Amino acid sequence: MTDSLSISVPSKPEYVSVVRLTASAVASRVGFNVEELEDIKVAVAEACTNAIKHGICEKGENFDVKFFLDKEKISIHVIDHGSGFSCNQLEEPDLTSPKEGGLGIFIIKSLMDEVDVISNMGEGTIIKMTKYLGEDI
Repeated sequence: MTDSLSISVPSKPEYVSVVRLTASAVASRVGFNVEELEDIKVAVAEACTNAIKHGICEKGENFDVKFFLDKEKISIHVIDHGSGFSCNQLEEPDLTSPKEGGLGIFIIKSLMDEVDVISNMGEGTIIKMTKYLGEDI
């Protein structure tokens, strides 16, 4: 049985910490340890920052965060209703010559077990992240 929780979040940077705390509280119910909780919080913050920066902040609309949890994992979906982008534009960052920005999805993928980015031009973007309890995949 999967439990779910959804929140609608104002597209303002000051609310990212609220989502981080919510993610931590929800993930702790599943039984993640402190290190895993920190990974989840960083990944969620990166996804929320992307939603605010690239999604819908110019429209002043909210973005949505959905949590799905069961005894084995937590899945978190960060959904914006912005202009979207071509997923083919996502490139692996050049870590030998780092630049500011552009690392969000890379960071999320390094911290979570499964990550799926779905974006449709004119419709928005969904970042789906999953972390399994007690496993490094």
